[in-house]
Amino acid sequence: MTGEPGPGWDMHVVIASLRADRSDVESYARVLTHTLREALPEGMVEIDYRRSVADRMAGRPGQPLALRVRGDDRELELRQGKRGVDAEVRTVVRDVVISRKTITVDDWLSLLAEELGRLAERDATARAALARLLGG
Repeated sequence: MTGEPGPGWDMHVVIASLRADRSDVESYARVLTHTLREALPEGMVEIDYRRSVADRMAGRPGQPLALRVRGDDRELELRQGKRGVDAEVRTVVRDVVISRKTITVDDWLSLLAEELGRLAERDATARAALARLLGG
């Protein structure tokens, strides 16, 4: 891929970037809060942590348990499950969840790529940050 992602940019590249070596919520949280920090609007990504006493004493955030990405009309959530990562998509209307569905992590990544694509189409800063992330 060369240049900045436009309306037709390849979502498969984003999916592959996020899929590589990502097996727990902490990995996704790190990518979405650190790597994509400048691309994603404030409040788009929310992370729930489990904080031990040691984490509190050291001022650390703790271990990520759940990660939510809020789009215009849906919310994507990854949660650390007993056997890996559980994924869910929720349809949201006026801040009210009207449906929820358990999906595969691959489907979650596809939906995330769609949300990032929509964001890149609307926002030049996000488009440039995604281009840097994808090596464009």
